[in-house]
Amino acid sequence: MMTRHYTPLDQLVMNFDQALRTLAGRPLVTERPDPAEGVGEGELSEAEKTESMRLMRVNHSGEVAAQALYQGQALTAKLPEVRERMERAAAEENDHLAWCEKRVHALDGHLSYLNPLWYAGSFAIGATAGLAGDKWSLGFVAETECQVIEHLDEHLKKISPKDRKSRAVLEQMKVDEAHHGELAKAAGGVELPAPVKALMGVTSRIMTGMAYWL
Repeated sequence: MMTRHYTPLDQLVMNFDQALRTLAGRPLVTERPDPAEGVGEGELSEAEKTESMRLMRVNHSGEVAAQALYQGQALTAKLPEVRERMERAAAEENDHLAWCEKRVHALDGHLSYLNPLWYAGSFAIGATAGLAGDKWSLGFVAETECQVIEHLDEHLKKISPKDRKSRAVLEQMKVDEAHHGELAKAAGGVELPAPVKALMGVTSRIMTGMAYWL
């Protein structure tokens, strides 16, 4: 079977299409079912419902950023197999994007108004990481997934035990993020310097703080 080689213009069009799908359309998901399907809706107080909605909005924004990050890295990855790993991870992150969006709307909330900003910034960061070299790009993925898991653990502590649907989504996301992180390490990702990790943490806290309210 012949492998198609995409021109820079092809790549540009595909990335633009992916951005539109992420921000305003319907992302291309995998065959996996929504973890919340078949889980009973708990009776939440207004405060519990609002908290769940805001936290799931934060998670949705995180997935918007993840999509952009992976697309940026895939665009500048040096090795074809690394590019394919980035694209497969992005496809699985699309599942998270769809699950979180569905849950936010079910809780009568809206998605973050700042999602275009998160996408643009994360795409630039991902492309820069890719230019630095595949081992650093993969190391960036591994560290990102590690920090995402920490955020998910924090959210699981805050979301009411009665909100079983949101919790089911977050639990599956944790499994997937850990898997993506391990794949990145196995593919040759190196550990990032401590200052880079710290800067990533600060940036993440700014994004999550703003997405919680906006």
